Amino acid sequence: MELQFLGTGAGVPAKHRNVTSIALKLLAEINAIWLFDCGEGTQMQILRTTIRPRKIKKIFITHLHGDHIFGLPGLVSSRSFQGGDQPLSELEIYGPKGIAEFVQSALKISGTKLAYPIKFIEITEGGEIFRDKNFTVYALPLDHGIQSFGYRVVEVDHEGELQVEKLRALDIPAGPIYGRLKKGETVTLEDGRVINGSDFVGETRKGRVVTILGDTRKTNNSVILGREADVLVHESTFKKGSEKMAHQYFHSTSIQAAQVAEEAKAKRLLLTHISARYLAKEAQELEREAQEVFENAKVMHDFVEIDIPFE
Repeated sequence: MELQFLGTGAGVPAKHRNVTSIALKLLAEINAIWLFDCGEGTQMQILRTTIRPRKIKKIFITHLHGDHIFGLPGLVSSRSFQGGDQPLSELEIYGPKGIAEFVQSALKISGTKLAYPIKFIEITEGGEIFRDKNFTVYALPLDHGIQSFGYRVVEVDHEGELQVEKLRALDIPAGPIYGRLKKGETVTLEDGRVINGSDFVGETRKGRVVTILGDTRKTNNSVILGREADVLVHESTFKKGSEKMAHQYFHSTSIQAAQVAEEAKAKRLLLTHISARYLAKEAQELEREAQEVFENAKVMHDFVEIDIPFE
């Protein structure tokens, strides 16, 4: 599981930062990529990575401001040419009410025909919006002037692995018995030995939690979504001392993002949606400001990849 930041800027593209888009790579887990927001130029950013558009199975839109959705019609159109000889799978797009009309209107007016179906899931109030055997996704509304959502992706716990080498060292032959031991059963062997399966199964690994927030003022829902997350992605549009401006424009400062991470007891804070006014040195200052409140905070840059290991 990895996060790759395709765009870390705010409002408009800049030479050093494109507008918002984040890829959650779940290739080892489910052979898929989930995209969070799709600002203008996202497909051009993808060309500079190893991401294959046909691997993108879900797109989660936080809100309908242009710097988060203007790249979406182009990406879904180009995805039609990525299938090769294999049929493309359905694409699911989650987002606030209006996302379906936006995409469908752009495709209709441009005469675009897709080689695969799109399923739209429009969110109104939040709560659990997706669940399968591997992941559950929750959404809650944030505070951005227009409807804006944050997302919490929760991986299921991984059962402990059967310690095969230990069994072989005891001359326990492979076969159906291994399946019973994996379930934790107690088995009596032909030679009379009694084997407790729980002694040969590793510890359960707790599933990872990734929280990706949309644009927002500091709000309690951000804390709820980020509770004990392995990674919390939070906007940091303004620097310390710009609280009045941040509030006026429905955004957050570096300090406010760090306060959310601290209150949520998150493990890592990744700062994004950086205003173009902050160049390299100023962006580093945002990072230092956040670290005054939450030590494990870091400002993201375009194309940075973050590995999310098991605890």
